[in-house]
Amino acid sequence: MSAFTDAEIAYLATQPLMRFASASAAGKPDVAPVTFEVEGDDIITAGFDITRTVRYRNIQSNPQVTVVIDDLATMDPWSPRGIKIIGSASIEDGDNSPQFRIMPEVIISWGVNDTTPGIPAMERRSLVDGD
Repeated sequence: MSAFTDAEIAYLATQPLMRFASASAAGKPDVAPVTFEVEGDDIITAGFDITRTVRYRNIQSNPQVTVVIDDLATMDPWSPRGIKIIGSASIEDGDNSPQFRIMPEVIISWGVNDTTPGIPAMERRSLVDGD
């Protein structure tokens, strides 16, 4: 069984950016808009030189991250939709440079699986025991 539903995978394929939040070992937060792709159950993101980023330094000491991919399906009626992924990130070798692999532990989505117009209900799924 996939971590993402078919509707979530289809939605993620339409979105060009996500917000990638990390924190230092001391808890100092950072967030950055980045491009991404889905690879199996994971989210992959890289960049021109991620070794110079705050998130690169953060993940070396604190792998816990959160990403948000969201938009408005319509403004009238107000119909937000999105996916929030809470999990851990690792740094791995990409094609010719390092990349981040984000492994979901919790997925929260709204307005994606149930597309009824209006304010959507939040759907939360834990992918790890005890969470």
